[in-house]
Parts: sequence; C-alpha cells; structure tokens
Amino acid sequence: MKQTTGTAERGPAVVFTGTVKTFGRAEAAVRAVDGIDLEIGRGETVALLGRNGAGKSTTISLLLGLNDPDSGTVRLLGRSPDEAVRAGLVGAMLQDGRPIPRVTVRELVRFVASTYPHPMPVGDALALAGVTAYADRRVDKLSGGQTQRVRFAVALAGDPELVVLDEPTAALDVEARRTFWRSMRSFAGRGNTVLFSTHYLEEADENADRIVVIDRGRIVADGSGDRIRGAAGGSLVSFDLAGAPSDGLELLPGVVGVEVRADRALLRTDDSDATVVELARIGAVRGLSVSRATLEDAFLALTAPADSPSRPVGSGSASHPAARSEETL
Repeated sequence: MKQTTGTAERGPAVVFTGTVKTFGRAEAAVRAVDGIDLEIGRGETVALLGRNGAGKSTTISLLLGLNDPDSGTVRLLGRSPDEAVRAGLVGAMLQDGRPIPRVTVRELVRFVASTYPHPMPVGDALALAGVTAYADRRVDKLSGGQTQRVRFAVALAGDPELVVLDEPTAALDVEARRTFWRSMRSFAGRGNTVLFSTHYLEEADENADRIVVIDRGRIVADGSGDRIRGAAGGSLVSFDLAGAPSDGLELLPGVVGVEVRADRALLRTDDSDATVVELARIGAVRGLSVSRATLEDAFLALTAPADSPSRPVGSGSASHPAARSEETL
C-alpha cells in the first residue's frame, strides 16, 4: 500500500506562478521560461510538448529544484521543490545518465530505495517498472529498452507522489515504448501524478489526461488532445487554387489558419461545414477534401513562427481557446 504523507489531499501537485528564468546577460540574455502559470492536480497525467529550445527542459529543471526561478514561484505538493525532493515525494527520470557497472538491477533499486524516508518495497518498484524478469542481471549488460525501464524503477524507488519523466522513451523501439507506457499507466493507476515530456505526439495523445504545449517559454495551449486539435482548427479543408490568388482565405467562415503548398490551399477551420459552404458559393471546389486535424497538425500550427501563415489566428493571446497563460512579464 502506498505510504501516506502529510501532504495527501491538500492542494494541487504542481503550481507555477508567474515563473521566469533567463540565461545569459544583457542583450544576449535568453528568457527560457517567460511567465508560466500552470497548475497540475493530484492524480493527473500531463504531457509537456514543445519544439527543441521551447523551454521544456528548463521548466522541468525548475520543477525539480535544479535551477531557481528569477521571479515567480514553483510549488510541489505544497512545498518548495527542494523540500519535496528531500521528503521523497518526487521521483525523476531525466535524459542524462549512464548505467552503473557491476551492480544488478535489484541491488541498484534497493540502494536507491534505502535513501528515502518511506520507500516503495523493492519488489513493487521492480514489478511496476516491468523489470522483475531481469532483476538479478547487471545493469550495464542490459539493452537500451531494459535500461530505460530500470531508470523508471529507480524513479519509483522512493514511492513518490509525483514522478517527472523527461523524454522517457527517446531512442526506444516501438515495442519497448509500448512496454514502458504500460508500466507508467500502472503507476498512474495508483493515484499518482505523472508529468512527462516527449517528442512523440502520439504518446501524449494516448497516455496523457492533459497536454500542455510550450513555445518560446510560454504556454500556448493547455487541455485534452481534442481541445488542442480544436484550438488550431479541428478540421483541415484543402482545395486546388488552380492559379487563383490566396488572398482573403483567412476571412472565410470558421478559418483559423491558412497555408499554401504549391498550388493547393490548406485551411485550418473550427467549422468545416461553414467553410465548405462558402467555398462552394465562390466556386473554389476543385480537388476539395475535408479531414480531421491531427495532434501533429495542431502542434505545428501552435508553434509556428509568429508571422507564419499557418499559425492559428489569435494564437499567443489570452483569447486563444486553448490558452490559459499568455501574459508577458
């Protein structure tokens, strides 16, 4: 049975309030986290998405207390990050790390568990991570997928209330990724909170209750996969321009984004029926097709450069339907 702590059932698991982190000095300074406000409830599984350099890794480092914010605050389970980590309330699986030579999986997990005040039974951590079958093998003799699951077992060793996973399935093959996510869902099913970053959008869609998209250090979308698809235009309507100009397409009913590829227009729309009716009225129906937008379509649109024609109308402002925090500090 999971160890109950004094923070149980009191407030959210994660709270960022006006959090800012800048690297560098003067004109060369880079604001990696630009005024993030974010709250994650206990028991939620949340995916953090963003392009390289968007601010994901810095956000995670602030959450774990590896860096301090320049302004604003970060609270985990009602405590500062340092206090929560020291209390064994947080487990982390980061991208960096090398296998420890000459120790078995069981020995490694047992040692890590011994450093926490209320650790998970070693057998439970091994089982949840799916590594029981090779628990007595040396860590440095395992495959990449097996090693990644051992790192997950290590993150679980302290029986944390919150586990943070930074690109946990990077470089794993398809089967190893599926096995890992089965293990993660078992852990989340115990009522634990999970925050993970990933470049695999289908992983976010399949395994997260909620998706948070970060771009240029800000949250640009926050909600379910369906909500985020809708925020960037829930449908794609495309047709052949046949040499006609593309001017004014962004003014069509329902259209929230326009992209032109060669001689074909792609319209992101939150009302495909209204868009198609208007296109039919003006005779723009050559090669017409309608499809549901994917999470990848939405992600690319939400994180496109500000002057890109494919960026949704209103993206980056508080009026954006999936935006929760867009203030500039």
